[in-house]
Amino acid sequence: MKYQPVIIVGAPRSGTNMLRDVICNLPGYGTWPCDEINYIWRHGNINFDSDTFTTNQARPVIKNYIRRQFDRLAKKRKLDYVVEKTCANSLRVPFVDAILPEAKYIFIYRDGVDAVGSAIKRWKAKLDIPYLLRKARYVPVSDLPYYGFRYFGNRLYRLFSNEERLALWGPKFQGLDEVLAAYSLEEVCALQWKRCVYLSEEAFLTIPPDKLVRVSYESFVSNPAKELRRILVELDMPFDEEVVKSVTKMISDRSIGKGRKALSGERFNQIHALIADTLIKYGYE
Repeated sequence: MKYQPVIIVGAPRSGTNMLRDVICNLPGYGTWPCDEINYIWRHGNINFDSDTFTTNQARPVIKNYIRRQFDRLAKKRKLDYVVEKTCANSLRVPFVDAILPEAKYIFIYRDGVDAVGSAIKRWKAKLDIPYLLRKARYVPVSDLPYYGFRYFGNRLYRLFSNEERLALWGPKFQGLDEVLAAYSLEEVCALQWKRCVYLSEEAFLTIPPDKLVRVSYESFVSNPAKELRRILVELDMPFDEEVVKSVTKMISDRSIGKGRKALSGERFNQIHALIADTLIKYGYE
C-alpha cells in the first residue's frame, strides 16, 4: 500500500501534539491512537543510553520492523498520509530519515521559556493509567520486561524525590544523567529544549528543502488556518479550504507567554542564562 509518511519534529511542549491532531483531522491523514510511539522507534536499541541514535543504528532488521508498523497502520486505516510525532525524534532525525527516506518533515518550534514552563509540569506529573495503557499497546512484546522495570523505577523515584519529579521524562539526550545531577529541574528542562532544537536544526541541513517546512508555535496558534494551508502547500499535500478552516477553528493562542509568567525572578534568570543564544536565534529575545 502506498502512503506518505509525515514526521512532526519538535522539542517537548512545543505544540507537536496540537499540530499532529489538527493534521490528522484532515481526510486521508491518521496516526497511532496514543501520544507517542517511542517504544517502536527504540525497538532493537533499547539498551542504548540515550535517544540520540545514529544512522548506523538503523540496521536492516530495525528498519524493517519500524516500516512494518507504518505499513500496518496505513493498511488498517486506509491512510494516504501516516503522521507521526515522537519528541525524541528531534534528537535523531538522521536515524528516522534512514528508515523512512521518503518522509516529509514539519519542524515546529516554540519560545523556549514557555516550553520549559510547560515541561516542568510533565516532569512532576502523577500516574495516568489510561494514558499509560494507550501507549503500552505498542510496546514490542520482547521489550515489555525492560519498560516495566524502568517505569516502576521512574515512579518510585518520584515518590522519594525532593523535587517530586520523575527520574526521567521526555527525550533523553547524551549527558542528561550528568545534567540531572548538576542542575535544577528548570535548568534541566531548558537544556533539554535547547538540545532538541539544536540537533534538529543540525540534521535539517542535510534534508532536501522540499521535504521540510518550519513553523513557529506562536504563528500557528495565532493564525492556524493560514499556517496549516502554508504547510500543506509547501509539502505538496492536497487539502480542501473549508476543511482546513473547520479543523483549525478551535485552536487558541492563550498559552503564549504562560511559561514566562510562571518563571519569574531568579528562576527565569537561571534558565535564560542557558538558552539565551537559542532564543535570540529564533527571534524570542
